[in-house]
Amino acid sequence: MERPELSIAVERAPDEVVFHLAGEIDVLTVAELSAMVNETLLEPPSRIVLDMSGVTFCDSQGLGTLVVLSRKAQHARAVLALANVGDFLLRVLDITGLRSALMISSST
Repeated sequence: MERPELSIAVERAPDEVVFHLAGEIDVLTVAELSAMVNETLLEPPSRIVLDMSGVTFCDSQGLGTLVVLSRKAQHARAVLALANVGDFLLRVLDITGLRSALMISSST
């Protein structure tokens, strides 16, 4: 079995950082995502966007990480928003009750 991959491209603007995610957000890839977002929160922009358009899978570890990162952003007085969330992930967020815990925007 191949090791799941998550590629993260970062786009910075003065008051916004966009992380373009592609691949799987799971137990094997969340550490890299967490590290990158946490580093951004050291000097937080007003808005951090996770562009989910390329995400093909997200397990429970990934979901938990998204919630933790959202809370960390709030504590840093920043907004963390998910953009371009696919139908499969929206269904998972609805089923788990996490949709209300995350800010979801329609696009970046």
